[in-house]
Amino acid sequence: MRVSDEDGIRTVTFDRPDVLNAFSIEAAEELAEVLAESDASEHDAVVLTGEGEAFSAGGDIQSMAEREESPDEAFDRVTETFGRVVEEALDAPVPIVAKVNGDAVGAGLAITAISDFAYAVESATFGCAFVRVGLIPDTGGSFLLPKLVGLRTAKRLAFTGEFFGADEAAEMDLVNEVVPDEQLDAAVDDLLETLQQRPTKTIGLAKRAIHGNMGKEWREAMEFENMVQSLAYGTPAHEEGVSAFLEGREPEFE
Repeated sequence: MRVSDEDGIRTVTFDRPDVLNAFSIEAAEELAEVLAESDASEHDAVVLTGEGEAFSAGGDIQSMAEREESPDEAFDRVTETFGRVVEEALDAPVPIVAKVNGDAVGAGLAITAISDFAYAVESATFGCAFVRVGLIPDTGGSFLLPKLVGLRTAKRLAFTGEFFGADEAAEMDLVNEVVPDEQLDAAVDDLLETLQQRPTKTIGLAKRAIHGNMGKEWREAMEFENMVQSLAYGTPAHEEGVSAFLEGREPEFE
């Protein structure tokens, strides 16, 4: 994959177009490392996209065919690769934006789901296709997909492996917005411009609170929310936001 940094935006491009950007073990490890390096002091957002016609076709089927391992070895491999991608994406202190330039299948769909924002082209096809190769949804799919699309829809996608279009992906809240293919860059740039006007470290705290509270009982959730908010109260962003409001001007966040 290619990684570039420009004006506070880190862009990660999956760069195996000959196999529709399917993920090898090495590619998953590299993505996890890149996400782990995201830093609110240097980056306002991380954008994930694909080279060529696809976002990602998911796991590399050829590699699966050649793999021989025990269940314990499989557990270690999945935990250290796709499992770590999920951990780093959910823990990243900056927003993750999926710029879905084409088909997103299997792990490609799951990475779309674990991103904080997802914009897709009209021509993209999606599919929770794990079952087609005798697997369950991974890369966070069994955890986040039901929360995004609902329990029955998640079961339908996981059990049938059916393919569906971008408009249906938007209807089920898998993506934020569907745009004509030629307008994807502009739509994502508009989002990034808005995010860059907001305090990145505060966004990171909000993300920490939202993700940390998924599945908690409400009393525990409120205690965690109050703890994270207390951290936000002590930030320069909070001080600047209050000052700007009282002075009748737009805040200038770092």
